[in-house]
Amino acid sequence: MLSYRGFLPAAALASAVLITSGCTQAPDGSPAEGAPAARGSALAAVDTLTVKGRAPKTGYDREKFGRAWADVDGNGCGTRDDILRRDLEDVRFKDGRCKVSSGILADDPYTGDRVDFVRGRSRVDIDHLVALSDAWQKGAQKWDAEKRRRFANDPLNLLAVEASANRRKSDGDAATWLPPNKAYRCTYVAAQVAVKKKYGVWVTRGELDAMKKVLGRCPEQRLP
Repeated sequence: MLSYRGFLPAAALASAVLITSGCTQAPDGSPAEGAPAARGSALAAVDTLTVKGRAPKTGYDREKFGRAWADVDGNGCGTRDDILRRDLEDVRFKDGRCKVSSGILADDPYTGDRVDFVRGRSRVDIDHLVALSDAWQKGAQKWDAEKRRRFANDPLNLLAVEASANRRKSDGDAATWLPPNKAYRCTYVAAQVAVKKKYGVWVTRGELDAMKKVLGRCPEQRLP
């Protein structure tokens, strides 16, 4: 006696296997948007974020987050130079230890391009993945000064990137700006989720949906 399986065309059989196994794939075989979140993934972590409307920007000032690039880890070097040293290749120092005089951003996360860094005429910025203004409008206005200072200098929230791309981003969140380099978007959004989760920064509904749309294509992406 022939089984039901024996009557299914190959394509239909493959579809049935995918449905019963719970696997969701795009036509090219990659994980499709809407794939279930893996335990411990960035996609799962999105649902732990508080969702609220954006508060007014009233009262925001960069100085509310402390002196720029403070030495919060006590290593004698400012945070900006710490991040340049971490993210650049072929790093050279002006004073032998702290001030980075030159280096190469070999694969800029936002554009995928090589960018040369030369102190004083730099094409490299240190970006806050979660912009300070965005954080201010989503909870930081109620923090004390020390928490804001830690947030502004936390390496988890900092990245050396090509300057013009960073300035186009401005204080945008995931709903309004994503890196042109599509290969970096999962990593970028996962890092934003990690920062917002760590500091209790909330997200808007539009931002939440945008994060899920990106991470739905990489449901195994972990938090940094």
